[in-house]
Amino acid sequence: MLDRPDLIYRYDGSFEGLMCCVYESFYKREMPLSIISREEAQQSLFEAREIVTDNAKAARVMKAVKEKISGEAMRLVYRAYLTDLRDREVHILRFLVLGFKCGAKVLKMLTDDRVAILYKAVTRLGNEAELLRGFVRFSDFGGGLVATIEPKNNVLPLLKHHFMSRYPGGSFIIYDKTHRLALVVYKGQSRIVQSDDFVPPSPEMDELRYRAMWKRFYNTIAVEGRENPKCRMSHMPKRYWAHLTEMQEISDSGRLAGDDKAALKSVQEKRGKIKTRAVNFDCQELV
Repeated sequence: MLDRPDLIYRYDGSFEGLMCCVYESFYKREMPLSIISREEAQQSLFEAREIVTDNAKAARVMKAVKEKISGEAMRLVYRAYLTDLRDREVHILRFLVLGFKCGAKVLKMLTDDRVAILYKAVTRLGNEAELLRGFVRFSDFGGGLVATIEPKNNVLPLLKHHFMSRYPGGSFIIYDKTHRLALVVYKGQSRIVQSDDFVPPSPEMDELRYRAMWKRFYNTIAVEGRENPKCRMSHMPKRYWAHLTEMQEISDSGRLAGDDKAALKSVQEKRGKIKTRAVNFDCQELV
């Protein structure tokens, strides 16, 4: 395969679009310098080729990976796509080039950087998803639950089944502020949608009381003499604290600090609105 250090692939950012980039690379027998989404595109002196997403081509690539390498390799590729790995698209392409050459044994070639880099990134993804299964804090807004997270990786596809099984038949939204994505679940149906301007509703009085009770419970069970801030931060990294109810300030009256007067007014405020477009993260057999 010919290296093309003067060529950039530009795609729509979807997993199917990335698979079409893989198709283009193998069809043209070329290795681009970079593969970037249109949102990340900047002015460049290099040639940029637009790769149009074609679901038929994407399906052919995924079928080829499963048959010529393995289903586990396809799962690794999908999870690598969800990570925050820099230049992950090119790393995935290089892994697949090696995989089509070596077959299923590529998964055991951990000393090869083309394999090790993906495994390390996917391990970080899995670790963050596991932390967030315990760190997601929902708020009740008129019977619907809403939570906000700020992960480094795109963990929503990994969180989906966990929370749907925890709240069967329920309705909730988990908003990923980092990637501007929202997992929307309503009566057993789910979608992950793009949302650039999601604003959670203002909390009502009952919700504020529940938050205050949870905070008081958290403080009550704490053993002052056993406090170990460094240990806590190793198990509960500080970057997650912004959305943890127990880490919010509480006033002496029991309400969230600063919300005493605002709480009454917030009941009348307009509910948060969400403008969305669908994003395809339905490759659940790969998660």
